[in-house]
Amino acid sequence: MKFYLRRIGFYIITVWAAVSLNFLLPRMMPGDPAAIMIGKLRRASGGRELSPQVIQDIYTLLGAGKDMSLWDQYLAYWGRLLHGDLGLSSTRYPYPVVELIGNALPWTLFMVGIATVISFVLGIVGGAWVGWKRGTWLDQLVPATALLQSIPYFWLALVFVAVFAVQLGWLPIVGAYDPFDFPSGPEWSWDFFVSAVQHAFLPALTIVISSIGGWLLGMRNMMVSTMSEDYVLTAEAKGLKAGRIRDRYAARNAAIPSLAGFSIALAFVVAGSIVTEQVFSYPGIGKLMIQSVQGLDYTLMQGVFLVITLTVLAANFLMDLLYGLIDPRVRNDV
Repeated sequence: MKFYLRRIGFYIITVWAAVSLNFLLPRMMPGDPAAIMIGKLRRASGGRELSPQVIQDIYTLLGAGKDMSLWDQYLAYWGRLLHGDLGLSSTRYPYPVVELIGNALPWTLFMVGIATVISFVLGIVGGAWVGWKRGTWLDQLVPATALLQSIPYFWLALVFVAVFAVQLGWLPIVGAYDPFDFPSGPEWSWDFFVSAVQHAFLPALTIVISSIGGWLLGMRNMMVSTMSEDYVLTAEAKGLKAGRIRDRYAARNAAIPSLAGFSIALAFVVAGSIVTEQVFSYPGIGKLMIQSVQGLDYTLMQGVFLVITLTVLAANFLMDLLYGLIDPRVRNDV
């Protein structure tokens, strides 16, 4: 119980610090979202001056009252946050930040999530097989996948666009689905699913190729280390089948560290793949983040960063609790 109380207390403090930094950092950046919106309204009205009441309303809507101190803004930010209100976007006014994140998040979970799972499964299975067959030609897969991992994935994404989309015309270049075939937006149909898969294939392939090497190398090394453990040697001495020794004894235990890393990788799925989504104009969280930074949209930046931060902290928290249940030594060391 002492272990769990300490972990809960640590993560409560961490969430408070993360939310506070999330509030402060955008306000340290140059620019004023309210001033940006006021300028847009002035241009839209032909250069006419806005009334003081309109200007005050804009500051209030953005959660930064013109006469509010930084402390008052901080308290107001916490109050809105506890009510599930992340504010309004200044670049896409009057859309709420929650709605914008809610529209982008499913696309990121679909594309980046599936790509992360595929790369993990291929890396773990391949690494277990390479580690089991160590010293053979299969060891050449390790430097090959490491080479692919060292290639900048944004460059790889541009190459895929140039070859498969532009020259060959096999796959679409931008977007998450074909807007001409589905002018009313996403729908629950097989045709729409096929269109979504076609648009997600290239960016997902980029993520898989650039990340599979790390999983394969880590699993291969753990497999080689596990093969020298006493319980594996005992299983071999008993005359058990090689496949059972590989799957039940060696690979099963060698995969535990990778499973911990996979839980963290799943948490970062919410962050999306920023450069990949930008290259393919994929409407996920990563592209939304870039747009918020370029437009100095403080409220949207805060909302995106907050969702990413809380997701990563939640994944770490669950993994700490899981390790506390699996390994009693973790509880005793705290």
